[in-house]
Amino acid sequence: MDLITSMVAEKPVVIFSKSSCCLSYSIKSLISGFGANATVYEIDQLSNGKQIERALTELGCQPSVPAVFIGQNFVGGANQIMSLHVRNELVTLLMNAKAIWIWNKK
Repeated sequence: MDLITSMVAEKPVVIFSKSSCCLSYSIKSLISGFGANATVYEIDQLSNGKQIERALTELGCQPSVPAVFIGQNFVGGANQIMSLHVRNELVTLLMNAKAIWIWNKK
């Protein structure tokens, strides 16, 4: 848990991902589409990736990726992020975390 806490500290948006995961890619694309510059950790490319994956599983991430933290709070995986987006709540979370400053709905 301390490992994850230190990795998400002081970062508005953190996404734990695997480079081969299509859901991770979709969530990264969605969040960056709002203009947020997320910190992305590709855990399959990190030397301590297995340790990170175990810590994410202990947090309740099932499956372990994508795991999204906004404003240092664990928000959830792909289903939770897509649900927030559909309910028009994702932008508000990103703005509150100062990941984006303005949003112009077209």
